[in-house]
Amino acid sequence: MHKDTIKGAALDAKGSVKEAAGKATGNEKMAAEGAAERVAGKVQKGVGNLKDAARSALKN
Repeated sequence: MHKDTIKGAALDAKGSVKEAAGKATGNEKMAAEGAAERVAGKVQKGVGNLKDAARSALKN
């Protein structure tokens, strides 16, 4: 597993928690920041998956 995949998953989880906390407290700014972090985490996780796939393809 590539380090980007792990970091992306962590950022996605952190963003989800932050977004939920923002919504629960009525803090729209925090909820928006959490949503942005979730998206960034999903992108980073996808990049890591692509790197893993490319590495696997080059090995075979």
